[in-house]
Amino acid sequence: MRCTSTRAKALPTTHKPTNSPSIKEIREEYKGIHSQVLQDTLKRVQGAFKAFFRRVKEGKTPGYPRFQSRNRYDSFTYPQAGFSLENGCLALSKIGHVKIKLHRKVLGTIKTCSIKREEHCWYACLACEVEAMPRTPYTDEAVGIDLGVSKLATLSTGDVIENPKHYRRVEKKLAKAQQALARKKRGSKRRKKAVQRVAKLHRKVRNQRNDYLHQWSRRLVNTYETIVFEDIAPANLSRRAKPKQDEETGKSLPNGASAKSGLNKSILDAGWSQFIAFCQYKAENAGTVQGVKVDPRMTSQVCSGCGTVRKKTLSERWHSCECGCDLDRDHNAARNIKALWLGRSLQEVQAS
Repeated sequence: MRCTSTRAKALPTTHKPTNSPSIKEIREEYKGIHSQVLQDTLKRVQGAFKAFFRRVKEGKTPGYPRFQSRNRYDSFTYPQAGFSLENGCLALSKIGHVKIKLHRKVLGTIKTCSIKREEHCWYACLACEVEAMPRTPYTDEAVGIDLGVSKLATLSTGDVIENPKHYRRVEKKLAKAQQALARKKRGSKRRKKAVQRVAKLHRKVRNQRNDYLHQWSRRLVNTYETIVFEDIAPANLSRRAKPKQDEETGKSLPNGASAKSGLNKSILDAGWSQFIAFCQYKAENAGTVQGVKVDPRMTSQVCSGCGTVRKKTLSERWHSCECGCDLDRDHNAARNIKALWLGRSLQEVQAS
């Protein structure tokens, strides 16, 4: 399959847009592309410029839309028609029949079809409209979940979801592949092969992480009626350390950038945002399950047994209180997260 991109050019206000058949008379190569695929390309350009002007108005770094060359335009979409499934093949208008591997049964009515390329791998993404199929969880209980780095998640029940650290496992291999890529001459065949090698490693890590998170999010949604998370912003937590300067000399001071960089990498490797998103959309699809968020402040410092504040540094991983509550720090936080959702304010507990 071959995809072609169109480049938007600024037109004078007095110029009338040319219709699709007229464009195809001027550019004969467009005759081999379905009309709705061309229309969807223009919609993408329009959306990119709308987002650009919105960022300009909001005072953000706008980032002018970049022209997508052949190597960067990796997908195209049939938004309404021009595709169908026939005897294990995907029939695409203006392209032909393409053999595909269905990894799951197609349910409902197919609305759109997107063809996506990742190096030498091609994917057909089918968006289907299906009727809601409510699923009843095994229990009607609520569970609090504390996300972490050494362990992906700790549940209020005491159960732990381990963190497989997919990126950390291939970090050295990936570093060698990237070093080999940096040594290759631009435009050479060897550089293209090196790019594919790096992309393959990244794709494998991503697929492993998604598969792991999908499995555990499905187990949680099938088991609990309410799943309570911390209302955190992983993007903010994984920001790089701000530089520090001596006010008198202007020299740079140690800011813990090295340690922060390692922590940021571990947070992104764990995939907190993906895990929360997977749980929430699966819960919404189930109909009888809900995924909610609560304020995470003081959840790791307050004792889940008596409400006493026990200040702990990040390196202290065990919670011990005079009331006899001795348990893992993350388990204590998960119990507090669940208690917040059930209406138990940490401040009220401390005052009582």
